Amino acid sequence: MKEESLSMIGRFLFALPIMIFGIFHFMNATEMSGIVPAYLPAPTVFVYISGAGLILASLSLILKIQTSLAMLLLGIMLLIFALTVHLPGAMDGAQASMSNLLKDIALSGAAFYFSGRFKS
Repeated sequence: MKEESLSMIGRFLFALPIMIFGIFHFMNATEMSGIVPAYLPAPTVFVYISGAGLILASLSLILKIQTSLAMLLLGIMLLIFALTVHLPGAMDGAQASMSNLLKDIALSGAAFYFSGRFKS
């Protein structure tokens, strides 16, 4: 396969789950608000904002619009999630928190990679 074809497949394979995660934030906002750190006010609002960020980042990657900036912001957001939402649970021994911590770190790294690949 040509590099361009593989790059397009990779973009879509990354963007699709990010889009679905964003949609889940809107479908399950009340349930997800329970994992927002207690020191943040209006946890449901944060769930909606992060869901919108995920959807917009995914669209940016698919449409190649402001992709470098969108992926940089996505990487930062995912790293913040990893450290503030999942790390405390992982340190307490929660297996699901450890899995989500590692997932968000990996996705953050991929977003930073995509940010560097696009110069828009």
